Amino acid sequence: MYQYFIGIDISKDHFTVGLHGQQSTKNFSNNSDGFSSFWEAYKLQLLGGLVILETTGGYEMDLINYLSKHQIPIHRANTRNVKKFIQSYGRLAKTDAIDALGLALYGRERHEKLSLYKENPHKLLLKLVQRRNDLKAMLVQEKNRLQAPDQREFKQSFQTIIKAIEKEMKLIENHIQEIFSANPRFEELRTVLKTVKGIGNIIAVYLIALLPELGRINRKQIASLAGLAPHPNESGKKVGHRYTRGGRTDIKPVLFLAAMTAARSKSILGDFYQKLINSGKKKMVALTALMRKILVIANARIRDYLTTNP
Repeated sequence: MYQYFIGIDISKDHFTVGLHGQQSTKNFSNNSDGFSSFWEAYKLQLLGGLVILETTGGYEMDLINYLSKHQIPIHRANTRNVKKFIQSYGRLAKTDAIDALGLALYGRERHEKLSLYKENPHKLLLKLVQRRNDLKAMLVQEKNRLQAPDQREFKQSFQTIIKAIEKEMKLIENHIQEIFSANPRFEELRTVLKTVKGIGNIIAVYLIALLPELGRINRKQIASLAGLAPHPNESGKKVGHRYTRGGRTDIKPVLFLAAMTAARSKSILGDFYQKLINSGKKKMVALTALMRKILVIANARIRDYLTTNP
C-alpha cells in the first residue's frame, strides 16, 4: 500500500525526518519555511508514503495541517506505544535521529493496523469561534476608547487598531465559511437552526460550535449545559425565586442576542415574551425564559433532523 515510511520526531523549533531503509536523517525548522524545504526534499517519498509522528502537545499540528493540504497519509502515534516498540529492538539510547528512524520502522511494521489522521472540523470551528469572540471583545474596547473625550490624541491609533481587528475578524469569518462549505452536515444544521425565530447566520454557527450536543440530549440537559436551567433558592421555610447559573459561559450572550431579536418579532416567540411581560415578569426574567425556549426549540428541531438524516 505504501512505498515509503517517513518518521518525524518533532519539537517546538525543529523536526527531524527519518526514512525507513536509510540511516541518515535531516533536520528542518518547525515553521512554514521548514515545511516547504521538507516538501522539496521528500516530495517523491511523501506522495508514495506514510508519515508517522508522535503527539507532542500541539507542536506537530502546523506540520500536520500542511501535509493534510497535500493529502499525505499521516498517523499520529501514541508516544508510549512507540517507546516500547523502539525498546523492543534493544535501542535504549534516545536522540531525535533515533526517534525519527524508530517511528519510520514502527510505521513499516504496523502500517496495516494504523489509523490515519483525520482533521476534526468541529474542533477547528470551535477555535475559530472563540478567536472571533476574543477579537470582538478587543474591538468593543477600542471603539469605547475612541469615544472617550480624554483620549483624542490617540484617535488615529484607535482607528488603525479597529481596522486591523475588523480585517482579522473578516478572515476568521471567511475561514468559518470554508469549513461549512467543506462539511455539508454543518451547512444543513445551520439551515435547520435558522428556522427558529431569532437565530440568524452567526448565532447558528456559534450554537453548532459551542453546543455539539444539540439534538442528542433532552431539553433539561441542553438547558443545563447552556446555564439556563432554573435552580431552587430555598433554605428552611424560605422559598426564593429560582435562578439560572453554571453552564458554558460563551453560550448565554449568543442566546441573549437571539432572544432580543425574537422578543421584537411578530411570532409565537414574540407573543410568548409579551405574555410574560404583561403578567408582571421583569424584562430580564422574561428574556431568560425566552432564551431557554429558543434553545429547547432548536434542540428539538435538530433532534428531528438527525432522526430522519442519521
